[in-house]
Amino acid sequence: MRWVVFDFGQVIGLRTEEVPALAAILGAPLPEFEVAYWAHRAEYDLVGDDLGYWRAVAAPLGIAVDAGLAAELTEHDEAGWLRADPAALALIVELSERGVPMAILSNAPSSFGRAVRAQPWAKYFRTLLFSADLGVTKPDRAIYETLLDRIDADAADCFFTDDRQTNVDGAIAAGLRAARWQGADTLRPLLVEFGVLD
Repeated sequence: MRWVVFDFGQVIGLRTEEVPALAAILGAPLPEFEVAYWAHRAEYDLVGDDLGYWRAVAAPLGIAVDAGLAAELTEHDEAGWLRADPAALALIVELSERGVPMAILSNAPSSFGRAVRAQPWAKYFRTLLFSADLGVTKPDRAIYETLLDRIDADAADCFFTDDRQTNVDGAIAAGLRAARWQGADTLRPLLVEFGVLD
């Protein structure tokens, strides 16, 4: 059995367009907010603390964040990242119809993982793994080993795609077949080569 494993952000989900709206909710100037938004993202993906993340973003801007405001920001942030790429979804449906087992392996906070699991297209995936739930992020080898353990598969039987080359390189180092995501049409020939499409 050959698995296809997808990253989420900027693969299945399009890049968020909510950053200006988030800055407005916080009452922060956009340039400074955007820097802070990205500066703390890696830690957020590892720890998954919503309130801690938004407080870290707001602190250099001199803005206080309570639990209610953090929940509002999280909800808007999730909505921005959950906009799915229609071409990616079409490919996922096609793979599902062919009986190809699929998984998601994403660097993301636990709250976002719950939001993804609630999406109607989540049913196409047998396993959904998010870094904050695991306490490790890509490209650490341990996260790929956890994936293989959860899906009970050999590395050589998995094809992984991610928008970040460093995460692709980490998967390859762990023995998976992997390629950087450059769109569904670009991935198709690689999946033909891997033997899951024809």
